[in-house]
Amino acid sequence: MTLWDSDEELFAITRKDLYTAVVGDIMDTMGLKTQFLPPQVQPLREDMVVIGRAMPVLEADDDGGEGPGRVNELLNRPFGLMLRALDDLKPHEVYICSGSSPTYALWGELMSTCAINQGAAGAVVDGYSRDTRGILAQNFPTFSYGRYAQDQRPRGKVMDFRCTIRFGEVTVRPGDIVFGDIDGVCVVPRAVENEVMTQALEKARGEKRVFEAIKQGMKAQQAWDTYGIL
Repeated sequence: MTLWDSDEELFAITRKDLYTAVVGDIMDTMGLKTQFLPPQVQPLREDMVVIGRAMPVLEADDDGGEGPGRVNELLNRPFGLMLRALDDLKPHEVYICSGSSPTYALWGELMSTCAINQGAAGAVVDGYSRDTRGILAQNFPTFSYGRYAQDQRPRGKVMDFRCTIRFGEVTVRPGDIVFGDIDGVCVVPRAVENEVMTQALEKARGEKRVFEAIKQGMKAQQAWDTYGIL
């Protein structure tokens, strides 16, 4: 039995009561020790939080131009499948993109506008973002390596989406939970999400009790012996 009846309820509870550290701790105890994206993936603004279902996107470097005449017709299109991927986003999904070198921007203001129109929850990219003022003005949760204006169009293309991707050490599958805050981004596999999120809520509530005990003067060893949390 879970404490939520829908994704909307789960995501609301996560925003209110959870943080990436406690979710990551639970996955560690389950043997899932490579679920955090690389540490350079950070929010554009410190208070940004992203929580939603993964819509994985596979990007690749491509210096070959747009044709016509390339053998792979996909490579004749501007941005490859990027525009189709944006239009295919569903409510509460996260555009999560990896596969290319981190030498250009994989996300920007107009992409954010398209994603907002689709009801998407945010964007997480294995590279840079640009049009920072525009993204911040829209308050769209965006996690990237940082700000860099160099465009992807002459340098890379989206090759596939709703596929399994590799992002750092993490395997990201369609429908996995993507959760990011000021301390980074973790991915919760869909097959274990109920167990992970339920235990994370229990641990988060326990940490509040430990915090109060330590604040009142309890020693670290005593806190650990009493609560098993530190």
